Amino acid sequence: MTTANAPAPRPGILDIAAYVPGKEHAPGVAKVYKLSSNETPLGASPKAIEAFQKAAASLERYPDGQAVELREAIASTYGLNVANLICGNGSDELLGLLCHVYLGPGDEGIITEHGFLVYKIQIQAAGATPVVVKEKDCRVDVDAILAAVTDKTKIVFLANPANPTGTYIPVEEVRRLQAGLPKSVILVLDAAYAEYVRRNDYEAGVELVSSNQNVVMTRTFSKIYGLAALRIGWMYGPLAIVDALNRVRGPFNMNAPAIAAGAAAMRDQTFVASAVEFNNEWLGRVTGALSSLELKVTPSVTNFVLIHFPDVDGKRASDADEFLTSRGYILRAVRGYGFPNALRMTIGSQEANEGVIAALTEFMGR
Repeated sequence: MTTANAPAPRPGILDIAAYVPGKEHAPGVAKVYKLSSNETPLGASPKAIEAFQKAAASLERYPDGQAVELREAIASTYGLNVANLICGNGSDELLGLLCHVYLGPGDEGIITEHGFLVYKIQIQAAGATPVVVKEKDCRVDVDAILAAVTDKTKIVFLANPANPTGTYIPVEEVRRLQAGLPKSVILVLDAAYAEYVRRNDYEAGVELVSSNQNVVMTRTFSKIYGLAALRIGWMYGPLAIVDALNRVRGPFNMNAPAIAAGAAAMRDQTFVASAVEFNNEWLGRVTGALSSLELKVTPSVTNFVLIHFPDVDGKRASDADEFLTSRGYILRAVRGYGFPNALRMTIGSQEANEGVIAALTEFMGR
């Protein structure tokens, strides 16, 4: 609450619901398995850890404000032009910069029904209006997005694959979306989980960015690369958009250990491949096991699954959450994403995965 005698945030700020991360603690439990934040169970590449430790010898020096080493590693891996890359303190910072630069009062940003909550927060923070469109069976509906476009629309956010559903739309649908948008509207392809996807009809967005002036792709090192603690994100975009963001980006927004570790992690694609193999195996096993308990699991191409519970007293998601937490298994409640009777489970270690399966088997009375 503010008064005329106290500083007041500008209109709209106090209407924003703050982002609430996945919980981490299970009081009174000896061993906790945190499966609420989509963190990799394999940790970071040993080469990334070594680079991080080496960087600790020069903490008195400012980092490279252009993150050249990191951008060059990304460019080399994906065959991109370094000038079209910008790095940030997590992809969250880049999403915020896009809204800060391209949105203002009177503008609209389109998000989907179950989209990443940060999109709405950043649209509102810029003073613009978030426009929410419905999804179909936990999947983005391109026609619904196109129908929501007005002359006030400036940005469309598309998480592909999506969080928390784990679903994706094929590249042809993404192309259809881009083709239907006015050239003045930016299509933001958030591909945070792209490395996990193994589908022939999926593309993260590189080609779309390369061939258009109104498409950007954001990526992260927080998931498969196991560097969530360092907050590293990157964006590939047209030179004009990258230039605009660089004008307002903090001059040293990336810290030196993050730059070094990120570059080393990007170059260690052998480690990434092992993480993909592990996830593929356990994604299938977890999905099959939970489905056999007559729990509905939304088909996922990511490192997590969305589990839907029966609308029956004692068997709802809130009951399952309490039951699992008491045993040390922390999943993500997703009521804020429009799923009041579901939990999101990250694919964890073998021990964690088997533990959740056993616990839910008991919970469901099997």
